[in-house]
Amino acid sequence: MTIAITGGKGGTGKSTVAVSLAVELAKNKKIMLIDADVECPNDHLLLSVKRKKYCNVYMPIPKWDFSKCTKCGKCAQVCKQNAIVFVKEKYPAFVKDICIGCKACIVVCPTKAISETKKQIGTIYIGKNYGVNLVTGELKLGELASGEIVSELRKHSEEINKKLKNEITLIDSAAGIGCPVIASLIGADYIAAVTEPTPSALHDLKRVLYLADYFKIKRGIVINKFDLEKSFCSKIEKFAKNNKIPIIGKIPYRKDFVASTIKMKPVIETNPEYRKIFQGIIKSVIPVEAGI
Repeated sequence: MTIAITGGKGGTGKSTVAVSLAVELAKNKKIMLIDADVECPNDHLLLSVKRKKYCNVYMPIPKWDFSKCTKCGKCAQVCKQNAIVFVKEKYPAFVKDICIGCKACIVVCPTKAISETKKQIGTIYIGKNYGVNLVTGELKLGELASGEIVSELRKHSEEINKKLKNEITLIDSAAGIGCPVIASLIGADYIAAVTEPTPSALHDLKRVLYLADYFKIKRGIVINKFDLEKSFCSKIEKFAKNNKIPIIGKIPYRKDFVASTIKMKPVIETNPEYRKIFQGIIKSVIPVEAGI
């Protein structure tokens, strides 16, 4: 079973929820946690995991053989990223940092002057602590292809899982609803959408749940910091009721969560009284989906 933890807006507590669920589940099951927030991965910090490099991630980029180039400029015309600069009667200039590897220039070149090479865009790491097998990706500084990193992260996690034979996989997604998040959600059995009682969080929650409906993935809502603004929390509850979406958990606003982050330990380890909250979320999700 694969459970994706997402929510749209950044800072709602997705990583805290993902790590806490993983640690609690790991007490009885073999668990893999995938940190798919490749632009800012932090699950290894919350778990005090010393990461080990698993592999590099590469992206295809073009390479020119100027002995075959006729300076026609067609490669620059099809480059939607403007990574190829062309001046009449001069060879094209390539800005590899903004290339997304679409290969359109290779296809369109009439003289086959462009071949394929590659550049490193990120790294995948592995580690383990609290019984949780962690797989995390990290985008190389300055690169743009975070969606590609997440896709490769999902592929390699499946390879790793064949050896480890984990029973449940949790995916901690990035904020938003862009390519990295879509790559995180595809193939999930359930989406736990983490939100907080603020207008922006509810707005982004609706967008993420639209994705869940589009991909026909069952979903539930976790309201973090629910007692921070109870009047707005009721608006989230009303939205959930009107759309027949279950609220699978409500987490209070407490300094304990900040303190556990500073200590680089899961909150259910520093404050075991919070275990009941995450056990409730697990019971709301897993029996329905997998009969575990």
